[in-house]
Amino acid sequence: MSCSNGNSFIKFLAVTLFFLLIIQQKLECQQGILDSLFSFNAGSVKTGNALDIISRKTGYNFTYDSRLIDQEKKTMMTFKDTRLSVILDSILQNDSLVFSVIDRYIIISRLIQHSPLLTDTLEAEKVKYITGRIIDNESSDPLPFATIVLKNKGKGTVTNNNGNFGMKIPPNFVNDTLSISYLGYVGKEIPVKKALEKNLTILMKRDYISIPEIIIKNQNPKEIILRALKAIPHNYGNTPALMTGFYREGVLKKSELQTYSEAILQIYKSAYSGTLYNDQIKVLKSRKIENINRSDTLAIRLKAGLSSCLDLDGAKNIFDFLTVEDMNDYTYRMTDIVTYDEEAAYAIEFEQHENIDQPLYKGTIYINTADYGILNAEFEINPKLIHKMKDTFITTSSHKFNTWPVSVKYSVSYRKMNNRYFLNHVRGDLLFSSSEKGRLFNTQFKVFFELAITEINLNDVKRFDREELAPIHSIFSKTINSYDPLFWGNQDFLRPEDNLLKSLKNLKVKLQEFSK
Repeated sequence: MSCSNGNSFIKFLAVTLFFLLIIQQKLECQQGILDSLFSFNAGSVKTGNALDIISRKTGYNFTYDSRLIDQEKKTMMTFKDTRLSVILDSILQNDSLVFSVIDRYIIISRLIQHSPLLTDTLEAEKVKYITGRIIDNESSDPLPFATIVLKNKGKGTVTNNNGNFGMKIPPNFVNDTLSISYLGYVGKEIPVKKALEKNLTILMKRDYISIPEIIIKNQNPKEIILRALKAIPHNYGNTPALMTGFYREGVLKKSELQTYSEAILQIYKSAYSGTLYNDQIKVLKSRKIENINRSDTLAIRLKAGLSSCLDLDGAKNIFDFLTVEDMNDYTYRMTDIVTYDEEAAYAIEFEQHENIDQPLYKGTIYINTADYGILNAEFEINPKLIHKMKDTFITTSSHKFNTWPVSVKYSVSYRKMNNRYFLNHVRGDLLFSSSEKGRLFNTQFKVFFELAITEINLNDVKRFDREELAPIHSIFSKTINSYDPLFWGNQDFLRPEDNLLKSLKNLKVKLQEFSK
């Protein structure tokens, strides 16, 4: 039965999205290993042997690029009641190395310089700012994940769930045009000069295409999908792109923020055809806030949201609901034709067959009627069968709790620039319930991760050096307790939604950059 193959994408993605349930004391112990005191009296040893001695005593293994450390170099391994981080600095003797901890691993990596980010105050003052809110012109409802781009540049952003956005405009871009797009709505263009330093309210008008029902019924959705697959090399290109993006993730327990992390990153996006290279990620700057205290007995951690954003690029890692071999597991229905900018898109709904008892996806995919480019996909794991995926998403170090997924939803969109499509925005929203064994009441955890591409460059694109790549599970290197209004320099970021702003304010976090 093809269902076993059809479920492969879900299994692959779920593995990269599993969560850890951890007793808080264990978490604090793990994060504090670098600050723990140790004594060693091994004398003069090779650096590689020194790391082995530390591993045996601490129970933590080391992982690092072999080019960073000369394992044969002699070092002194004599310390008394010394912090482990100081011991590592002493034996490695390299100021450019930093240490981070993931599970039972101590990761040694090169300190990434932040030169691509603007920090000079005078330079920052030259950058102008556009903020606004995009809403429906009749209902005034916010339009989440609307795309805002500079028409003639590879620079853009998306709105958050409240319809809010912000974009920084360098001086040489002020003569460009702001282009706003949303599926099913008439596109809008605003000269940048008229939008500078203003908090805009942009009203979008829904556009209805009068298509006779018989035309929609006569369209074969499977044929449309097959044409979209065949057009991927042409639509998405056979050359790489360098992307700048803003990534964020968060965990809310009973609607109260537990952790919130953000990062500016660069992505080497390899070609969609004719290459064996994979995508690469380089983190330029990141920060994290934690609101977990000693009284918390349970915490949920997102382990690989960033890598999952790239996995969710369904035009590259083809969604199983689009592949030829898995189509027999799904039913497809053409439900509408909607406008997008000056073009149109087929809206195709899909859902797994009722006779398949393994959880697959249901949702809607939008495909351009002219060039068959994939514009957008909104989908979720079948809510009727998601309970069967408990062991796929959750691993636990405690037998005191039962935890299960309630809903797992994703959205992916693409941006068209100069007749080529690029990854634009990825969002995952996951809901879990957990209860202590023997207790009646459940605790709900809301988890989200999000990637918005803010800049695309096609000139002189090169792969990153190996030492530039940060460990994908430890990108948030700086834990903070306040926000610096110039922290991101000239880089664009997504404004937190109202509920997140409220939670951050409750944590007494300064939010100068979000007050505009």
